[in-house]
Amino acid sequence: MNTRTVKFGANPVTLAGKELLIGSKAPNFSVIDSSLKEVNLDNFKGKVKLLSIFPSIDTGVCSMQTKKFNDKAAAYGEKVAFISISVDLPFALKRFCGAEGISNLTTLSDHKKVDFGTNYGFLINELRLLARGVVILDKNDTIKYVEIVPEIGNEPNYDAALAQIDKLL
Repeated sequence: MNTRTVKFGANPVTLAGKELLIGSKAPNFSVIDSSLKEVNLDNFKGKVKLLSIFPSIDTGVCSMQTKKFNDKAAAYGEKVAFISISVDLPFALKRFCGAEGISNLTTLSDHKKVDFGTNYGFLINELRLLARGVVILDKNDTIKYVEIVPEIGNEPNYDAALAQIDKLL
């Protein structure tokens, strides 16, 4: 089996879980929202989905990633579900979104079971955080785009992700 790694502050860390393959069916996942209610992939059925994944909302790059996708989400309206997922506590995500006026995307927490991180191959073994990246699913939950950022401290390729969204609409 091939060990997958990314860098966290220039140090290699190991990714746990299955590697996503373009063209395959997206695995389901169980996460929680800001009211501690369980949410899974079926909650977004029939929509194109952009999953923005990051380690912690309380860092500069993660907050910037969330703000940028929130700003871009406004232009797509109800056609695309913009979903941010981290292992932050739901309370921290809710606080951040309230303070920053984030209202165009859904923030979800994988902290309880790290089910998303394991099913999507984003879980960092050594830190119990999620790697940074973007996954795009079409209306039928087929994986169309996957980016796992090689250095956690860098931003994802927003333009490439949004170009993939535009292709699906």
